[in-house]
Amino acid sequence: MKGKYKAIIALVLILILLPLTLLMTIAHWLPTLAGIWLPQGTRIAMEASPRFTRGAIIVPDLHYLAGDCELATIKDATLSHPKRWRIHLDTLNLNVDCLSKIPLDESGPAAPRTLAEWQSLLPESLLTIDKVNVTPFQQFSGGLRLMLTPQQQTVHYKGPSLSVDAQLNGQILNLQKLKIQAFAGMDPLELVGTITLPPLTDKLPEQGHLATKLRIPQEPNLIDVVLNWHDDQGSFSLKNPAAPEPLMTLPWTISENIFEVNGGQWFWPYAGFPLRGGIALRVDDWKQGLEKALISGRMNVITQGSAGKANAVLNIGPGKLSMINSALPVQLTGEAKQDGMVLYAVLPGEISGAIADPQLMFRPGALLRSRGRAIDSIDVDEIRWPLAGVSVTQRGVDGRLQAIVRAHENQMGNFVLHLDGKADDFLPDAGLWRWKYWGKGEFTPMQAKWDVRGHGEWRDSVIELSSLSTGFDKLEYGSMLVTEPRLKLERPLHWQRAQTAPVFDGAFILNAGETTFSGGSTLPPSTLTFSVTGEDPSSFQYKGDLHAGSIGPVRVNGRWDGVRLRGNAWWPQQGLTVFQSLIPADWKMTLKDGSLYSQVAFSAAAGQGFEAGGHGVVKNGSVWLPDNQINGVDFVLPFRFSHSTWRLGTDGPVTLRIADVKNQFAATNVTADLEGWYPWSEKQPLMLSNVNVDLLGGKLRMQQLRMPQRDAALLRLENISSSELISAVNPKQFTMSGRVNGALPLWLNHPQWIIKDGWLTNPGPLTLRLDKDMADAIVENNIAAGVAVNWLRYMEISHSWTDINLDNLGVLTLRANVQGTSQVEGKRNAVRLNYSHQENLFTLWRSLRFGDNLQTWLEQHTELPDVRCQARDKACEETQ
Repeated sequence: MKGKYKAIIALVLILILLPLTLLMTIAHWLPTLAGIWLPQGTRIAMEASPRFTRGAIIVPDLHYLAGDCELATIKDATLSHPKRWRIHLDTLNLNVDCLSKIPLDESGPAAPRTLAEWQSLLPESLLTIDKVNVTPFQQFSGGLRLMLTPQQQTVHYKGPSLSVDAQLNGQILNLQKLKIQAFAGMDPLELVGTITLPPLTDKLPEQGHLATKLRIPQEPNLIDVVLNWHDDQGSFSLKNPAAPEPLMTLPWTISENIFEVNGGQWFWPYAGFPLRGGIALRVDDWKQGLEKALISGRMNVITQGSAGKANAVLNIGPGKLSMINSALPVQLTGEAKQDGMVLYAVLPGEISGAIADPQLMFRPGALLRSRGRAIDSIDVDEIRWPLAGVSVTQRGVDGRLQAIVRAHENQMGNFVLHLDGKADDFLPDAGLWRWKYWGKGEFTPMQAKWDVRGHGEWRDSVIELSSLSTGFDKLEYGSMLVTEPRLKLERPLHWQRAQTAPVFDGAFILNAGETTFSGGSTLPPSTLTFSVTGEDPSSFQYKGDLHAGSIGPVRVNGRWDGVRLRGNAWWPQQGLTVFQSLIPADWKMTLKDGSLYSQVAFSAAAGQGFEAGGHGVVKNGSVWLPDNQINGVDFVLPFRFSHSTWRLGTDGPVTLRIADVKNQFAATNVTADLEGWYPWSEKQPLMLSNVNVDLLGGKLRMQQLRMPQRDAALLRLENISSSELISAVNPKQFTMSGRVNGALPLWLNHPQWIIKDGWLTNPGPLTLRLDKDMADAIVENNIAAGVAVNWLRYMEISHSWTDINLDNLGVLTLRANVQGTSQVEGKRNAVRLNYSHQENLFTLWRSLRFGDNLQTWLEQHTELPDVRCQARDKACEETQ
């Protein structure tokens, strides 16, 4: 009995210990056992053994490998069966690149061929995966929930870029929602529809209808997207419901070996000019999968500009797209036209690499060219972009980037520009692009030649212009000649384009040689230095100053906001003598004293033009000329400039004050005020007022002159001393004493007159004395005239009235009435003299020899008077 008990005990121990041993070693024997049913070349591996807990099996990890490539990884799987099978996975990682590592094995057991057979094998179960990661499509990761029965299968998938809700009942697939964020910055694509699946799993769906609405940046309306098919043919279309013409129509057919699109049409009206064309596509051996399918196709683009229609064709293949290594030749050939520009393309290339990360490499001979009228005034003779050896990937552009521009402007001249650089996986704000540039041209309006050269780079989000040198050999315009102006970088121009803390800064220096003017004026060599600081080229502040020899500095600062340039300029107080070089030497004018300072605020913008406002001040200026001196000049100029119009006198009038003018006619206390607009108009007149001059012992005044002129401006002469006038002119033939008043109505825009109905008179006695030698000479040469001249040798004028008119040709007409008493050889005689005189004042001003003119006039016009009574002590009347 004892032996039987031992045998029973041993059997019980074996039955208990064997399952425990198998369970504890499952990580070692289960992968080998599962390999019997797995496809050849694949296997599973486990790092930790499963464990039981509360009626569930927990698998910490499971790896499924195809060769050395890890096709799938399961983390923390839980299997339970309360009422139906429930499987929960914390993480499922899939690598679709490993699918190509699974060898074809046709010797294994036959899999079910019909959809119904597959569905009948499904147990009632619920599969939940918290996170599904698919390489290389990590952007579509999300959570998955599958509810399975033989009669109905439901899938729910939700992630940040992909969401799916669908239900399969027999052969009918009801797609309740497919939402995908295909491109960053665009609205997600939402798709709904119904699909009838074929009975056999190796066939395509028999029919279906899928529809969605798509938003594109160029169109405010949603675009209708529709896919229809029945049996072996169908169509795909994109259409704007508000437009009569669809954006795309692709009719397609499919057979056992060929998928083909024939007669496809597309239309794109959003490029600033309409683009349209046709599409044809063929995929041979499509059932053998992407790796073995042969792709070929053709798409053309038709454009139309002012130069006519143009056509470009993109030929595709024949070649293949692959999950690992694609090889698809492409070539774009033809031309495109927009407005006056024509673009020519010969671009052979090849798409290679994995379909998830393709590369387009341009082959030798790839070249883009363009010509035509870029803008209204610039004709592009040719632009060339050689692209051979340049590659384009998702990471950016790699290779040598070049451009050559030859163009001309009918008025400005010809120019040539070159750009050459190297790109390294470059995209805007990613990668690296180094470049250098150079060029030259002509600037015809100023008879000049110019050149430019420099270096720079774009590294990630930083653009830096490390060197710049551009300038002219000269600038010659009218009477001005500027020698060798040139702009350079004083500090590299740096632009950090980061979103959080953008920075834009740099410094420039503009040097110019001597500036000369045909009149003899000279501006010393000048230098303008300025710096810029801000966020980007559309938002920065600037600061600088301008020197020209000892002139300056003129300090400038302001800002640019992408629309308007604003700024302020200050000219600190500076002596006027620094401007001596600007005065031609033949003027013989010397700046002796005085100072200048000014301040200006300005702005400029498209549509507004240039606007400015401020003031300039000259204090205690002094100018010496060979024959006169002007001292104590005070000048204040407040102004505004807008729309080509000057507003003179804003906070107060423009004022001119001169202490004294020392010349042949000494003048003191000169004043004048100016206020209004220039050019003037009826609504915006220009007013000259408060004109006063202390002159020749009296005053010259003008109350107001308005432009455009409605009334004459009255120029008044008050108590002008004739003796000071004679002393200033210094004629040797006569002398005069006494004072004169007058009024001269002044016209500046009259069709005939400059002075109309002016007058002169004497408020008190005037005395006229002829030079004895002149009078004796007249008597000797002309006995008749001599008799009259004797009456005028010494004359006391008690009253005179002179009418004055001056036309716009310079003809001065005087009509005078003079009453007085002459004294000859101790005898006094009453004299009344009426005379008229006409002379061109412009000619007279060329000479100040009034005495000679008077002697000639007296000789020619004086006649013997009619004697009405004999000479005696009492008054005697004579009339000429």
